[in-house]
Amino acid sequence: MEKYIMTLEEKFSKISNGYKEIEMRAAADFKSYGREKIAGLARKAYRSDVYQVRMYGVFLFGYISDDDAILKFLKEEVSKDENWRVQEILAKSFDEHCKIVGYENSLAIIEEWLSSDNPNTRRAAAEGLRIWTGRAYFKDNPNEAIKLLSRLNGDESEYVRKSVGNALRDISKKYPELVEKELNSWDISNKRVAQVYKLAYRRIKDNDPER
Repeated sequence: MEKYIMTLEEKFSKISNGYKEIEMRAAADFKSYGREKIAGLARKAYRSDVYQVRMYGVFLFGYISDDDAILKFLKEEVSKDENWRVQEILAKSFDEHCKIVGYENSLAIIEEWLSSDNPNTRRAAAEGLRIWTGRAYFKDNPNEAIKLLSRLNGDESEYVRKSVGNALRDISKKYPELVEKELNSWDISNKRVAQVYKLAYRRIKDNDPER
């Protein structure tokens, strides 16, 4: 296993943009090995100094994140990774967890992550499920998605606020009236809230010639 990690380090360190090749290798390895071996491989990969190999490890964690211990590791450890690219994969792995167990069954976990003290964790939930209303359950319950995201409209982290604003803008493509109704209830005298409002309202405004 150590030799395999070294091979990945040599190969992946040459990837400066994107993650598709890394994701494809992770998916192939997940299909080839049992859960126990994948868990061990993911942990070894995540200890690598090469961020691309840590990304690979986080992809693997996502595939087995129906395990409570793995999900906890993602929330409490991976969320502390200082590389923003790893945080992008954390968001994808969180969505993978919700997909595996079912989005409706994940509501409590989604709320827990959105309420975390760590902005990386909050952002992983907001960003990972985009486009929210393209996901099962939220497709039939768009207001649930809108209300969950709107809790973070004044988040202290700009990183999180941008994700929330963009996620609401995504939803407004199909549900402009619902998003507009929510936005009109906000106090935009708050500069943080106003930033999210502006991002979320952009598509609604662009699609309305009278505005």
